Amino acid sequence: MHLARLRLRDFRNYARLDADFAPGVHLLLGDNAQGKTNILEAIYLLATLRSFRGVGGAQMVRHGQKGYFAGGKVLGQGEHEVKMYWSSRERSLSLDGRAVRKLTDYLGVLRTVVFCTEDLQLVKGSARARRRFMDLLLSQTQPGYLPLLQRYTRALRSRNALLKRPILDPATLEGFSRELVNAGEEIMHLRRALVPRFSPVAQLACGRIASAAEELRIEYEPSITEDFGVALAQSHPRERALRTTVLGPHRDELQLLLKGRSASQFGSEGQKRTLAIALKMAQAEYLTERHGAPPILLIDDVLGELDAGRRAAFVPLLERAHQSRGQVFVTATQENWPRESVGEAQRWQVKDDVLERA
Repeated sequence: MHLARLRLRDFRNYARLDADFAPGVHLLLGDNAQGKTNILEAIYLLATLRSFRGVGGAQMVRHGQKGYFAGGKVLGQGEHEVKMYWSSRERSLSLDGRAVRKLTDYLGVLRTVVFCTEDLQLVKGSARARRRFMDLLLSQTQPGYLPLLQRYTRALRSRNALLKRPILDPATLEGFSRELVNAGEEIMHLRRALVPRFSPVAQLACGRIASAAEELRIEYEPSITEDFGVALAQSHPRERALRTTVLGPHRDELQLLLKGRSASQFGSEGQKRTLAIALKMAQAEYLTERHGAPPILLIDDVLGELDAGRRAAFVPLLERAHQSRGQVFVTATQENWPRESVGEAQRWQVKDDVLERA
């Protein structure tokens, strides 16, 4: 799988961008604030329909414009044309000239894994960051997971809105509770099944970057250890007091343990960075194992900040992508270009909102 063409209009700092990309490693070189990361963000957006920077559509529109367009041609087992437009009044998504009605028909056409400085939040941040990591993995490997998660989120929002009212409608609350429990139990089942499959891959990745002595262990901790429906009913007094749903998959945790202790609380900064990189490397390897082809790797100004040992751990990923005619996009400045890791690459210069072959 690779992205053969990228087209942008009024996206971030790009009034217009049209670029063709072959398989292999693409090195995007340029000073800071020239738009290198914006290209990676656009590719990730086409794959996942969201920004890895955690921003909404309005932040991706070029200053002074009403909306943005992003599109591309993807070559894999077949050829696909994807197009999306976003403005405050209009949003559209099409695949091969037809409007996308169900996300399950679209997701998986383009698969990506991004490495960026924000990855450290997987270890240092709140449980929400780790839940989103689980959800992304499941969305990339289980076709029905994202619609299931959306069902749960809609029920949760409606239920929370109801709990905030001064007078409660018991029948309506019961309806939302049933939907919450039905979707929530399936989400927890899929998360529980994911961890023992993913954990060994992450352990191996962590060992390659640091050492086997790190003893990484990943544990799924659902907020409910009993029957969800019963627990939800028993939590009703707390819910009325707090005016929100206090139990469910939206409160789950993914524990990252080094030598049996929380990496977030007790790990050094170096251990946290190593673990964050290992998790993303494991994500790429897990997707390759599940789909039989590597995802597109988006490496945003990360390699230049790592020591030689940690950079060397990326080499197998890059080689695998090269051997399978996959694709890697690496951003760097002229000063921190990691030559020994990237090796043979197609070089691009990013300057003054223009992308050109170097």
